[in-house]
Amino acid sequence: MDSNVRQAGIAQAALGYAITALGACLVLLAGDFGVSPEALAWLPATFGFGLLTMAPAGPLLLRSSPRPALVGGSLAVAGGSTLLALAPVPGVAVAGALLLGAGGAAFALVTPALLAGAQAAVQLTKVNAASSTASVLAPAAIGGLNATGVVSGRLALLAVVPPLLFLAVTARPTATGSGPPPGARPAAGAVSRRWGVVVLAVSVEFCFTIWAVARLAAAGLTPGTAAALGTAFPIGMALGRLAGPALIRRIPVVPIGAAVTAAGAIVVVVAGGAAAITAGLVVAGAGVATLYPVALAGLVATPRLSAAHAASLGALASGTAILAAPAALARLADVVDLRLAFLITLPLLAALLLLRRQ
Repeated sequence: MDSNVRQAGIAQAALGYAITALGACLVLLAGDFGVSPEALAWLPATFGFGLLTMAPAGPLLLRSSPRPALVGGSLAVAGGSTLLALAPVPGVAVAGALLLGAGGAAFALVTPALLAGAQAAVQLTKVNAASSTASVLAPAAIGGLNATGVVSGRLALLAVVPPLLFLAVTARPTATGSGPPPGARPAAGAVSRRWGVVVLAVSVEFCFTIWAVARLAAAGLTPGTAAALGTAFPIGMALGRLAGPALIRRIPVVPIGAAVTAAGAIVVVVAGGAAAITAGLVVAGAGVATLYPVALAGLVATPRLSAAHAASLGALASGTAILAAPAALARLADVVDLRLAFLITLPLLAALLLLRRQ
């Protein structure tokens, strides 16, 4: 395996595990600190805030080499995960979440810079498959450890520390290309369209990521059962991304993926039973799986756009989507039923296809 793919894969797997674990730990943190889970619901948003904060610094951070961002991100995610696992008071947990967000933002910046090139779409799909697979493991690890009654399930966050320390010590990214000639400027319209496609792809993904469990709970399931079945969406996404590298070479994955995602979303909206909703989440996850990697690869491949600037714009797009799309779905759910609010994904998918055709 190419060393850049391996290093990006370790980073993305650790990040996927840690971000998903943070969401799964909210109830445990709330219980330990004697507050309601809603009072800590903003903690997972630190990743989105980190992306928006770090994105403008992307060209500077990546100017000499991707290594400083890769090493710094590894240490920040490892440190943040450790603080969250061991936090005795809310202030320490907040510091851990902020470190996790900053480190995750560094990984989001460095990954497309590491994988820029002709095989970017395939390679990005591979490393995102590692992230999705690891994210499925996090809730099971936390729940299983907590069920022992011996130690807190939060300690499962420490699982990411050894591979991240290994990555920090061994990171030796190789050059991905010479970049555009000095003074070359990409077409603003092409950059804007491709940036918009990334925003829309991440928006659809995070609508399901954030609200899948709430949709299952609204169908009458207990919170524990809803959380367990809520892994259906990341499982579908992991399966789609594992198959993605082979599919990208054979079929038009974006229009087909958008159609499959839309079908899954409609099932999630119209279904009344937990089994059907869960099936809809698996289908939606499989459909959306390749949309973000292919969209990001398209942005990275924009003529005369440097890898560093593409990485910065990709991080900005992801941060914008992560903060805006789930909030928009929540606002819509205040007006209509939550199940109907998932219909917001359909115009997002339509807009993605429209922008990509231009």
